[in-house]
Amino acid sequence: MLWGREEELNELTGLLSKKVASLVVVTGRRRIGKSSLVQFFGKKYFKNYFEFSGLAPHEKQTNQDQLNHFASQFSEQIKLPGLNFKDWNEAFTALNSQIKEKTTPTFIFLDEISWMGAHDPDFPGKLKVAWDTKFKNKSKLILVVCGSVTAWIENNILKRSDFVGRVSLELRLKEIPLKDIHHFWGSRYKRVSPKEKIKILLVTGGVPRYLEEIRPNLSADQDIARLCFKRSGFLFNEFEKIFNEIFQKKSSLYLKLVRSLVDKHLSAVEISKKTGYPQNNDLSEALLVLELSGFLSRDYIFIPTGKKTKISRYRLKDNYLRFYLKYIEPIRDKIEQIQIPIQNVDHLSHWNAIAGIQFENLVLNNLPEIIQKLDLSPSSIISASPYIQRKKTRNKGACQIDLLIVCKHKTLYLCEIKFRHSINLSIINEVQRKMDVLENSKSYSIRPVLIYAGNIEPNHEIELKDFFDQIVSVEEIVR
Repeated sequence: MLWGREEELNELTGLLSKKVASLVVVTGRRRIGKSSLVQFFGKKYFKNYFEFSGLAPHEKQTNQDQLNHFASQFSEQIKLPGLNFKDWNEAFTALNSQIKEKTTPTFIFLDEISWMGAHDPDFPGKLKVAWDTKFKNKSKLILVVCGSVTAWIENNILKRSDFVGRVSLELRLKEIPLKDIHHFWGSRYKRVSPKEKIKILLVTGGVPRYLEEIRPNLSADQDIARLCFKRSGFLFNEFEKIFNEIFQKKSSLYLKLVRSLVDKHLSAVEISKKTGYPQNNDLSEALLVLELSGFLSRDYIFIPTGKKTKISRYRLKDNYLRFYLKYIEPIRDKIEQIQIPIQNVDHLSHWNAIAGIQFENLVLNNLPEIIQKLDLSPSSIISASPYIQRKKTRNKGACQIDLLIVCKHKTLYLCEIKFRHSINLSIINEVQRKMDVLENSKSYSIRPVLIYAGNIEPNHEIELKDFFDQIVSVEEIVR
C-alpha cells in the first residue's frame, strides 16, 4: 500500500484526461519512494507498461553496459530474447515500435535515468529527439523519468533548453507527512505511543524505506538499536550506499560539507570557514547539489515585513544523515569488531541537544501540516521560515526564531519549537524576549505559538495557554 502520496497521485491521475502525451519528471532523496509511487500509478492504470532502470555505477562501467542492461530488461518484458542495441537511438526506436497504435494507453518508466545516460554525453539530446519524433505522437502515452541524482536531471532535462515546454509535470517527493506515519506500525499503531513514533522519526525522518524496516512488536529503542548499532542493521550499512552511489567521485567533498552542518545551521561563509573550502562558484554548486538531492535546505531570512533578504543559512534537513554522522560513524569500527549494546537513545552523548535539532527538522519539513493546525489559509501567508536577527546599534539585541510566519493584514506568528521531557514557564521568558527585540514589528500583531513534543507541567498549563495564542502538539498529529 502507498501512504502519504495522495497529492502526487492526484497530480498524476489528472494526466489521464489529456488528449496528448505527457512527459513527467520525478525527483527526490534516495529511498524517498519515487519508484514505488511511479510503479503504483503506472501499473494501476496501464496494461501496456514498460519499466527500465539504469545500472548502479562502478569504475569500469561503459555506455554499452547500460545499453546491454536496457536490452536485457526489454527482452524480458516483450518476451523476445537476443535484443541488442548499439546506441540509444536504436533503443528508443525499438521501444517506440512496441506501441502499436497512437491511441494505445502506454506507460514508460525510465528509472535512475542519470545512471542510464551517464556514459553518453548525447543521451539527453537523443531522448529529446525520440520524444519529439516518436513518443509525443502517441496521444495516450505517459513517459516518466526518475532519479536520485537530481542535479543531473536538473542540468540535463529541467534546465536544458532542448526540453523547454516539454515537461508536463514535475514532482519533487518529500518525506511522508506526519499524519500518515502511523501506517508503518500497522494494526498496532494505536498501541504505540506518539513518543515512540517521534523517537523513531528523530532517527529516520519520514523516509518511507526506513520506516518500512520498523518491527511494530519492538520498542522504539529496540528498533533503533537493531537498525543502527548492529553489523547487520539496515541503517548501519545505509550511509555509504546512498552517499557513494549518488555522488560517486565527489562524495568526499559533499561529505565534508554535510559534516560542517551536523551541530548547527550555517551560512555559506561560515561553511567555507569551517571546511576550508573557498567560497566560490564550486562551493555554491556543491551546496545546490546537496539541496537538490534532498539532504540540505537553504533557509532564506525574511524580515518581519515578509521581504526576502539575501541572508540565508543551510540546514542539514535529513535526520538520518545527522544521526549516522553523530552517533553511528564514531563507533562503527567497534560495532564491526564487537557488538556494542545501545539500549536507550536517551543515554547517547548530547542527545537532548541533537534531538532538539532533529525535532525542529520534523516541524520545518512538515510546514503544510503545521499551518493547517494553526488554521491559517495558505493564501494568507507571505513567508514562513526560520529567522535570525544579529545585534546592531539600531536594534535591541540579537534573537533567533525557530519559525516566523508572516501573514497578510500585518500579523506575525512567532513559533517556538521545543522537544523537551518537561515544558515549564521558563519558555515564556525566552519567547517574550524575542518578541521584545524583534525589528520592524511595532505595527504588527505578534502571536506567539508553541509547537512541541513532551509533557507540559500540569501546574503550568494555565499560564502557558494564557501566554501562547496557540499550542500545537506534534504528538497529536502522529497519534
